[in-house]
Amino acid sequence: MAAGWALRRLLAVLLLLQPAAAVWPRPQVQRSPPGGGRCLLPPARFRFGHAAGSAVGPGCTVLEAAFQRYRALLFAAGRPTGEAGGGAAGGAGALFLWGTHVEKETVCGFPAGLETFSQLVGRDQNGTYYINKTEIVDFPRFPHRGLLLDTSRHYLPLRAILETLDVMAYNKFNVFHWHIVDDPSFPYESSTFPELSKQGAFNAMSHVYTAGDVRTVVEHARLCGIRVIVEFDTPGHTLSWGPGAPGLLTPCYSGKHPSGTYGPINPILNSTYQFVTSLFQEVSSVFPDFFLHLGGDEVDFTCWKSNPEIHAFMKQMGFGEDYRKLESFYIQRLLDIVSSLGKGSILWQEVFDNGVKLRPDSIIHVWKSSKPYMDEMADVTKAGYQALLSTPWYLNRISYGQDWMAAYQVEPLKFEGSAKQKDLVIGGEACMWGEYVDVTNLTPRLWPRAGAVAERLWSNASVRSLQDAYVRLAAFRCQLLGRGVQAQPLYVGYCENEFGGF
Repeated sequence: MAAGWALRRLLAVLLLLQPAAAVWPRPQVQRSPPGGGRCLLPPARFRFGHAAGSAVGPGCTVLEAAFQRYRALLFAAGRPTGEAGGGAAGGAGALFLWGTHVEKETVCGFPAGLETFSQLVGRDQNGTYYINKTEIVDFPRFPHRGLLLDTSRHYLPLRAILETLDVMAYNKFNVFHWHIVDDPSFPYESSTFPELSKQGAFNAMSHVYTAGDVRTVVEHARLCGIRVIVEFDTPGHTLSWGPGAPGLLTPCYSGKHPSGTYGPINPILNSTYQFVTSLFQEVSSVFPDFFLHLGGDEVDFTCWKSNPEIHAFMKQMGFGEDYRKLESFYIQRLLDIVSSLGKGSILWQEVFDNGVKLRPDSIIHVWKSSKPYMDEMADVTKAGYQALLSTPWYLNRISYGQDWMAAYQVEPLKFEGSAKQKDLVIGGEACMWGEYVDVTNLTPRLWPRAGAVAERLWSNASVRSLQDAYVRLAAFRCQLLGRGVQAQPLYVGYCENEFGGF
């Protein structure tokens, strides 16, 4: 990650339709050259290409896929009138070469550059595509710019996930955090433990993600310049695991007798760790990213406290009545398992708050609001851990009005701490939890609201104006409508694309 972040600078001379305020997220530097100038873009003669000597040339699948994708987006309206002239007003012709001298590690930055270009191509009243000249120097402020989707509380069909990845790329998000399973359902179809989805999915035939589905998501994301980080949250949030894995969950007791209900994963059995090892061996091979999100949040100790075998184990281990120590016992063993598989770990903040002994390279994901979240960011980074922020960016929570503004005004580094601490903040994630969200309302609830988070994580910290942001986000939302994305309106107004594709 560090190497990729250090090399993410992307420099290109782009051609611009509107003033500098038009791009979303706002670039780091954008200026018009002396004298300006406009060029036409006849679709029949326009092509993307590789600059001579470019470090990334023909055969790069990410770049070639981006060329195809963005050509289709640019000229979706078909052959314009007035194309036969083919000349360029103030330009050097209709052919545009894309390419730059970069390190190969920056290849995922190319789709972001093409997205900027695509936003700035206009079409005049005669149907002629054109652009004005400008120079853009751009790179992201934070390396981790993520979006979480919850596919357990409501199953999201594969199509919805792929479409979300596309719009993530439009917003320059680069991490898809797939919260794939939880208490309500287990839609991941495991080759090692097939009964998990057979018994735990809402519908074992229609509401599962097959191995082919997962490969499709991972590959589609890769071609969009997006990493897929999957989350299998344990030891809590695992009720859907129980029917397909007998003996995994803790039996709860009422007095001296089992109540017939179950709690978190049973942390005192060797069979638990054999199961977890086998499952994460599979997950590690299916999801290629270095990081796995291991959850660790909201572990309810009530069931553990009721179970006499757990109670005896606590006494044997000298844990007393501190069930945080039992949680720590489980998490430490899980971290060792995941590390032995060559993977890194991301965990929700409770794991840190409860004093679990973590590996130095663990990433802490801040989400709670029980205390000021900036205090939590300060505590996590003071302890030397990298941090991700999500607390103010739970987009499943909605309110009347322009609630994107609250998300936009967040400053991830606004906490008391040293420069070294602030360097440990690697970014953040917008989260879309699924209690009240399924395929019917996912897209309009996400977009363009998630764009506020995208700009905060991409653009310079000095980019703060709500008025400027409103103008650009409204224009970007209109472009999303033109691409068939059902992005909801910001406020009263009109967009020429508002009926396109609907």
